[in-house]
Order: sequence, then C-alpha cells, then structure tokens
Amino acid sequence: MSVAGSVRAVTTLRLTEMKQRGEKIAMLTTYDYSTAKIVDAAGVDVILVGDSAANVMAGYETTLPITLDMMIYHARSVTRGAKRALVVVDLPFGTYQGNSKVALDSAIRIMKETEADAVKMEGGEEILESVQRILSAGIPVMAHLGLTPQSIHKFGTYNVRAKEEAEAEKLIRDAHLLEEAGCFAVVLEKIPAALAERVTKELHMPTIGIGAGGKVDGQVLVIHDMLGITNDFSPRFLRRYANLHDVMSEAISHYVDDVKNEDFPNEKEQY
Repeated sequence: MSVAGSVRAVTTLRLTEMKQRGEKIAMLTTYDYSTAKIVDAAGVDVILVGDSAANVMAGYETTLPITLDMMIYHARSVTRGAKRALVVVDLPFGTYQGNSKVALDSAIRIMKETEADAVKMEGGEEILESVQRILSAGIPVMAHLGLTPQSIHKFGTYNVRAKEEAEAEKLIRDAHLLEEAGCFAVVLEKIPAALAERVTKELHMPTIGIGAGGKVDGQVLVIHDMLGITNDFSPRFLRRYANLHDVMSEAISHYVDDVKNEDFPNEKEQY
C-alpha cells in the first residue's frame, strides 16, 4: 500500500524519534528515478544512494572506482523520485579521507547539486576532523562502522569485523566519538549481533544494521540483492524478497522470440 502523501516526510529528527519509541527504520539503496519512486511510495524511511552503485550499476569489483560526479548523477536522479524518504548519499572513496577541506567541498557539492538530505561517511576517529568540518557547515552526516568497503584493501577480506576485543572496543569508542561530534545515525555493517546490540543501547542516535543482527534500530540492504536481480551474492544476512533475475530473463527471452517469430508487434500494436 502506498504511504506517499499520507505520512510526513522523514527527517533526521524523526529517525531519532523512531528510535525513542522503538519503531524500526527501513532503509534501502536506490540509484535511479524510477526505482526511487517505487521505493519511496512503498514506505521505505531512508533511501541510501550508496557507492555500491559501483558494483551493481557500473560493474566494478569494489566500490573504490566510483567518482563524486557519478555519485552526484545517481543522487540527482533519486531525489527527483523520492518525496517522503530521507535521501542519504555516500561520499565516495578519496573525497574525504585525509583532507577535511576536500571533504567539505565534496559534501557541499552533493547537497547543492543533488538536493539530498545528508551524506554518509565510512570510518571513525581517523575521519573525525572531516566529519566535524562537514557538520559545522550544517550538513547532516550518517556514520558507518564495522566492515567499511572503501577500506577493503586494508582489510583484505569481507569477513565479519570486530570479533576480537580490541577492534570491538575501538568500534564502540568510534561510535561514541561520532555521536558526540553530531552524526545523526550510524550504519553497523557485518559485526557480531551482540556487539551491535550493545552499541545500539549505548547510543542516542539510531543504528542501522546490515549483517548486524536484529537488535539494532533499523536495517539496510542493497536493493539489487534483496530483489534478486543479482544472484551471485549470498551472504548470511541477505534475504531475497523476489527473484527478478529469472523474471527479467524470462520476459526478455520471450520478447526476443516474439520479435524473431514476427509475433511482435501484432495488428493491435501498430498504427
């Protein structure tokens, strides 16, 4: 059932209110106008224009190659389709690490050129200066801890993070630092469920999990994965709600056959 137009637009404040009253937050990635309209009308609270566009839209193996211009293109398309959901845009690799002025310039470009609501950044204490500089300009920031795909070459694996005590303690410390800096929410990716539950209880800002168990404040998935458009990626945390890969393949094959057999177009499908 469509909820667009019947419910007030989602804001960063509303996400905090949802956490306070125990209402779960539903978040999905989206990269284009047509899909954004569907996702928004279906009642998703937060749309993430993720740098996962590098994988599912551009075919790259990692998220590293996607550029700021590419992210702006996708985000601009999404904001035209989203009327209710909060739209958050990933700052891509190389646009904020190590230089807070570049980080601010990158975030300002996203906000001005896409009309999005917020940006998302991966990392903790090591990017704190960039986070603070962006926040000082009045730009909302969603944090991202745990498995941070932009650092894949540092980790060398997509395995679960923060299983060891030292890394878990750093994640907790980073989460508090980011909240104190003023971030409005944090994504916790692929970490033990018990750790995610602890962080969620300790923080006032909402936690959004992906592979972080059910005791967080919300969940996020890549839309191509949960719709079954991609079929070569099956982590434990992924639930497929459709099998669009097979539906699309069958429909396209049927179309090709009809064209080859001169069945399409028929007399009713021409002028």
